[in-house]
Amino acid sequence: MFKVKKVSLYVTVGYFLLIASSCAAAEGSKEAVVKKSSPDPFEQNKRLGRGINLGNALDAPREGMWGVRLREEYFQLIKDAGFDSVRIPIRWSNHALKEPPYTINTAFFERVDWAVENAIKRDLYVMINVHHYLEIMDEPGKHQERLYALWEQIAERYKDYPDSVVFELLNEPDNKLSRLWNETLKKTLAVVRKSNPHRTVVIGSAEDNVINLLRRLELPKEDQNIIVTVHYYTPLEFTHQGAEWFGERAKPWLGTTWTGTDEEKRAVIEAFDKAAAWGKEHNRPINLGEFGTYEKADSDSRARWTEFIAKSAMERGFSFHYWEFCSTFGVYDAHKKVWRDFLLNALIPPEK
Repeated sequence: MFKVKKVSLYVTVGYFLLIASSCAAAEGSKEAVVKKSSPDPFEQNKRLGRGINLGNALDAPREGMWGVRLREEYFQLIKDAGFDSVRIPIRWSNHALKEPPYTINTAFFERVDWAVENAIKRDLYVMINVHHYLEIMDEPGKHQERLYALWEQIAERYKDYPDSVVFELLNEPDNKLSRLWNETLKKTLAVVRKSNPHRTVVIGSAEDNVINLLRRLELPKEDQNIIVTVHYYTPLEFTHQGAEWFGERAKPWLGTTWTGTDEEKRAVIEAFDKAAAWGKEHNRPINLGEFGTYEKADSDSRARWTEFIAKSAMERGFSFHYWEFCSTFGVYDAHKKVWRDFLLNALIPPEK
């Protein structure tokens, strides 16, 4: 009798232990589900906040060729200045095999790792992209499979990185790729989603991410974890005056000013309102991925334009990334090791 009762007691205790462990397991599963769920893209966009491009470094044909090599101190400077995020343009196409399986160079991958991890260590959100893949713009049929292979490797490499790392599929798709961009972006996104089902992805429209062509952008409705990016350099005669890569075309622009007249401001307001309306209609957050002024414009005009663009973006809930940190558009003078305060204060008001 005693033995039976004892067994019954064991069974009863065991039963309750089983229920308890099942509840714990269920709770653990619930936590696991929460951890694996996709972040809110609007919240992600808010955390990108006020950002800056680390341009002319890893997007150059070889780092250093355009006068910029990334340094660890840059990430701390950016953080201390009050920026929330960095966008790292990367020319993967110059560091991968030209033929299948299009393997990315290990040393270059490690260099990108270093940059991403330096941002993460300082609680900066970081956007990495495929930048200056010029060949795919001219001959998309020959390079689409290579783009997919590049992203398969990139996505796999960073699949376990935190949500603070976001992927931008391709910078400024244009030329012959423009008419194929909606098809290409969907296939590229599908490649990313195989290893990163919950990663926030950034996608822009064709023809250099211009706002006017947002209407042609087609995104998969079932994928909501997407931020849409636009670029803004208007008026080009002001922002790119004297830019050497425009050749003779840019020389007559020298001396163009931006004084902040009602007409000048109205052009910005109309463009940004259009982007905001598109975002609201399609329930997509908007990132202003590039905007900036070339160094040959006068400082007062540069400050006025930059301040108005940044302010207009933030008022509409956009995140932004100024082009760029320390080169010819730069907010920071890497030679003198000082911030150009007229630009820094325009991007991050002292009272912020």
